[in-house]
Amino acid sequence: MKRIDSNSRRSRAVVTNGICHLGGQVADDVNGDIRVQTQQALAKIDDLLAQAGTDKSKLVSVTIWLKSMDDYAGMNEVWDRWIDPQNPPARACGEVRMADDRFRVEIIATAAV
Repeated sequence: MKRIDSNSRRSRAVVTNGICHLGGQVADDVNGDIRVQTQQALAKIDDLLAQAGTDKSKLVSVTIWLKSMDDYAGMNEVWDRWIDPQNPPARACGEVRMADDRFRVEIIATAAV
């Protein structure tokens, strides 16, 4: 088992049995709009997947939490440019109350390694 970017409370990613499980990724710029926040969360996913020895073409599933479904189109605009269209993961998207009200999107992913 490999833990990536861990502290006493959580790991940003855990690789076990050929699967990389990513915790929820959010933007660093909490004042950015949905496009900025989505881009930043996806960049973190790219980085963590690389550290785990995999990439977005091997995504198995993704869960996207939005602060408001009003941001769905803006998030998808960024998502559609980022995702590997030949290898789309299973995906769910829903509206939730965020841990910090400034977050507009949080993305959780699982990928094969």
